[in-house]
Amino acid sequence: MTLWEFLVVCGIGFIILELFVPSMFFLNFALAAFITAAVSVFVSETMPLVLIFFVFSLLSFIFLRPLLLKKKNKEIETGVNDKYIGKKARVTEEVSSEKGAISIYDERWNARSEDGSVIPAGSEVEIVKNDSLILYVKSLNN
Repeated sequence: MTLWEFLVVCGIGFIILELFVPSMFFLNFALAAFITAAVSVFVSETMPLVLIFFVFSLLSFIFLRPLLLKKKNKEIETGVNDKYIGKKARVTEEVSSEKGAISIYDERWNARSEDGSVIPAGSEVEIVKNDSLILYVKSLNN
């Protein structure tokens, strides 16, 4: 097995490790191994290749890892804000601060009154916020 083949196998091994331990840690080593494998086609001495591997590992930790972690940890949007917040809905079951239901886009959602007032069934409401799968509403029938 030649040196570049060994480095490619190491890179693949690091990618497999990253799949089992998704921490954006081993991905840096995989990238460095692939770059070093490409360089090893032109350079046959071991010490410069070891140095190249360590330099690219360090550079990817410094520059690439923060970018990947930033995207990975980005808060997952539920889509509720865009689709429901600020829209009008119809109360299907009386809404209070403890229970209730509304209908919007032919979907049934659990709802709570934002100000704690009781909103009777059949009323029109505006969705003001959400907390997980519960939509908070305010009455439009004053």
